[in-house]
Amino acid sequence: MNSRAIGIFDSGLGGLTVVKEIIKILPNEDIVYLGDTARVPYGTRSNDIIKKFSEDNVKFLLKKNVKCIVIACHTSSAVSANYLKKKFTEISIFDVVSPVLESLKDNNKKIGVVGTRATINSGVYSKLNKVVQSTCPLFVPFIEEGETKGKLIESLVNKYLGKLKVDLLVLACTHYPIISDVIKKVLPKTDLINPGVLVTDKLKSYLTKNNLASNSKLIGNRDYYVTDLNVRFAKVAEMFLEEKIKIKCIKN
Repeated sequence: MNSRAIGIFDSGLGGLTVVKEIIKILPNEDIVYLGDTARVPYGTRSNDIIKKFSEDNVKFLLKKNVKCIVIACHTSSAVSANYLKKKFTEISIFDVVSPVLESLKDNNKKIGVVGTRATINSGVYSKLNKVVQSTCPLFVPFIEEGETKGKLIESLVNKYLGKLKVDLLVLACTHYPIISDVIKKVLPKTDLINPGVLVTDKLKSYLTKNNLASNSKLIGNRDYYVTDLNVRFAKVAEMFLEEKIKIKCIKN
């Protein structure tokens, strides 16, 4: 058994939806989360810059002596996951894209993927059969402004997804599970896939198989760090986790 924390990073605060899934399934695990809020968003950046920022985030988490790392960011996962796994061979790194590709690789249903421009343009999901991909650039600012219910967000979801005819829809941005109820209302016959759930399953299996799971009976300690902090970030973070938290600011 291993009492070290699980390291998790995102370009901002959307990755807290992944943290939420991990807490549900692995409540006794300690967590160190880093949101690179000083340099968000990653979705509009070049691949080289995304890799550089992601590498910085891994280095920070390694200094916290974490036992594994989860890339809770679709853009970073799509662009830099393979690069990071090759560079930091001393630690196991999980990403939110690989579990989706694995679970859907032989699926012949019509699959939709919605995410940032960088995630979609990476082509990482093009390996799937019968896939339709789309960017939804206004979802993130709407969600972060608290527009997660009501006519405004429903109108926006209709604009982006109303004409989408797919059996499965991958929410390839960590913000999007926040509005899954609205998306389901617009696409009632479509099954939604939350990659945060899939990566949590992978993480649990890895910890158990490698005897790294915490044997504590207590709720795990959770440390939340950001590279820039303001009142808005704190409110958004608490909205994502649905609980009050303390956030520490660092210089990345």
